[in-house]
This record gives sequence, C-alpha cells and structure tokens, in this order.
Amino acid sequence: MTIKTVKVGWLETNCYIIGIDNECLIIDPGADYNKIVREVGSLKPIGIIVTHYHFDHIGALEEVKNRYNIPIYDINNLEEKEYTIGNFKFEVIYTKGHHNTCITIYFKEDKKMFVGDFIFKGGIGRTDLEDADEKEMIKSLNKIKTYPDDITIYPGHGDITKLGYEKNYI
Repeated sequence: MTIKTVKVGWLETNCYIIGIDNECLIIDPGADYNKIVREVGSLKPIGIIVTHYHFDHIGALEEVKNRYNIPIYDINNLEEKEYTIGNFKFEVIYTKGHHNTCITIYFKEDKKMFVGDFIFKGGIGRTDLEDADEKEMIKSLNKIKTYPDDITIYPGHGDITKLGYEKNYI
C-alpha cells in the first residue's frame, strides 16, 4: 500500500491518497481540488472515504466525485464491519465524539488507521463543537484502546503517530 499525504486548505487538512497496484481510494478531499487531482496522477480512483462531515474534510468532495464518477463511502453507507473495495480490505470503526459522523478506517494487514479528527499526535479531537459529544468520545477512545499498539495513525491534521504512543494521552 502506498500513501500520499496531500495538505489541503487553510487548515492544512490531510487528504490521503492510498494506492494498491493502479487503484486508489481518496480519503477526506477537503479542498484544493487541482492539487488532489495532480497527486492522484495516473492512479485509478475507485472511491472516496469521508471520515466525518466538517467543511475542511469535504470542501472538494463533489468536484472529486464528479471528476472520477466514483462513490462516496461514509457513516451513511458503511456499517461497523469489514469491507473489500477493489484491492482494499479494511474495517470500519465508528468513532463518534468529535462529530456524530466520525468513522475510522482500519487496514489490519497494513496496521494503518485513518482517523480523521478523532485522534491527533499528542491529543484528541475537540468535543465542544456542534454535533460533538464528550460521552461518545470517551466510548470511542475506550474502543480504540483495544487495538494493537503498533498501528500507525493517520490523523486529519498534523503528523502520523502510533496508537501505542497515543494511548498515553487517551
């Protein structure tokens, strides 16, 4: 699996382009449509995953969807279970708290999690915003603590980290 991090928008949201062979999934196309298209390059997009519906994670969503004519995967059509989309095998974990639409995408074989604004390096997502819920965040954090320490965390902003390291903060 290849992973390109594309910093988009004035909040420098991490949009991820993950590839296997010549296919890719685009995670959180928050802004800067042309920048995302450039980074996709010759890969064939087969879907967009939205970790949650804050403006900085979906600003270029419709443009990217229309350009490639691909489906959007989010909390509205993904249950908490394992999926295979093209060459991609992953588990969906509901991680509400920062927003009521938050999901985490876990690639078990690669030990990688794409968490949106649920967890950051050295902290967690805010729960004082509209559609946030501190009690749901606590439930989500307790759920994520059951996963192995050696998982690499890809947050919606900032640097990647390891789940074991973040367990010290959550």
